[in-house]
Amino acid sequence: MLIKNVSEHLVEIRMLTRTLRMKAGEISPVTADEVRDDVLRQNLQIRSVAIVRPTTMEEEETFAAESAASD
Repeated sequence: MLIKNVSEHLVEIRMLTRTLRMKAGEISPVTADEVRDDVLRQNLQIRSVAIVRPTTMEEEETFAAESAASD
Protein backbone atom coordinates (compact mmCIF):
# COMPACT_ATOMS: atom_id res chain seq x y z
CA MET A 1 0.00 0.00 0.00
CA LEU A 2 1.14 3.54 -0.62
CA ILE A 3 0.28 6.21 1.93
CA LYS A 4 0.59 9.98 1.63
CA ASN A 5 1.12 12.66 4.24
CA VAL A 6 -1.87 14.94 3.64
CA SER A 7 -1.03 17.41 6.39
CA GLU A 8 0.99 20.59 5.91
CA HIS A 9 3.79 19.53 8.26
CA LEU A 10 6.08 16.60 9.03
CA VAL A 11 4.28 13.51 10.32
CA GLU A 12 6.13 10.91 12.39
CA ILE A 13 4.51 7.48 12.69
CA ARG A 14 6.17 5.14 15.20
CA MET A 15 5.05 1.66 14.26
CA LEU A 16 6.29 -1.58 15.81
CA THR A 17 8.39 -2.39 12.73
CA ARG A 18 9.83 1.06 11.95
CA THR A 19 9.31 4.80 12.25
CA LEU A 20 8.14 6.77 9.23
CA ARG A 21 9.03 10.47 9.00
CA MET A 22 7.03 11.93 6.14
CA LYS A 23 7.25 15.48 4.84
CA ALA A 24 4.08 17.23 3.68
CA GLY A 25 2.86 15.57 0.48
CA GLU A 26 5.38 12.70 0.69
CA ILE A 27 4.30 9.21 -0.40
CA SER A 28 5.68 6.09 1.27
CA PRO A 29 5.08 2.34 0.84
CA VAL A 30 3.90 0.27 3.79
CA THR A 31 3.57 -3.49 4.15
CA ALA A 32 0.36 -5.40 4.81
CA ASP A 33 1.49 -5.98 8.41
CA GLU A 34 2.18 -2.27 8.88
CA VAL A 35 -1.31 -1.40 7.62
CA ARG A 36 -2.61 -3.38 10.60
CA ASP A 37 -0.39 -1.49 13.07
CA ASP A 38 -2.49 0.44 15.60
CA VAL A 39 -0.38 3.61 15.33
CA LEU A 40 -0.69 3.76 11.54
CA ARG A 41 -4.42 3.01 11.75
CA GLN A 42 -4.84 5.88 14.22
CA ASN A 43 -3.04 8.25 11.83
CA LEU A 44 -5.32 7.08 9.02
CA GLN A 45 -8.40 7.74 11.18
CA ILE A 46 -7.36 11.26 12.13
CA ARG A 47 -6.45 11.82 8.47
CA SER A 48 -2.87 12.91 8.91
CA VAL A 49 -2.08 10.29 6.24
CA ALA A 50 -4.23 8.72 3.54
CA ILE A 51 -4.02 5.56 1.48
CA VAL A 52 -3.15 6.46 -2.10
CA ARG A 53 -3.42 3.05 -3.78
CA PRO A 54 -2.15 -0.52 -3.57
CA THR A 55 1.46 -1.00 -4.62
CA THR A 56 2.29 -2.65 -7.91
CA MET A 57 4.31 -5.88 -7.94
CA GLU A 58 7.35 -3.90 -9.13
CA GLU A 59 6.98 -1.38 -6.27
CA GLU A 60 6.64 -4.22 -3.75
CA GLU A 61 9.81 -5.89 -5.05
CA THR A 62 11.73 -2.61 -4.89
CA PHE A 63 10.46 -1.91 -1.35
CA ALA A 64 11.37 -5.45 -0.22
CA ALA A 65 14.88 -5.10 -1.64
CA GLU A 66 15.40 -1.71 0.01
CA SER A 67 14.09 -3.04 3.34
CA ALA A 68 16.41 -6.04 3.18
CA ALA A 69 19.39 -3.80 2.40
CA SER A 70 18.70 -1.60 5.42
CA ASP A 71 18.53 -4.55 7.86
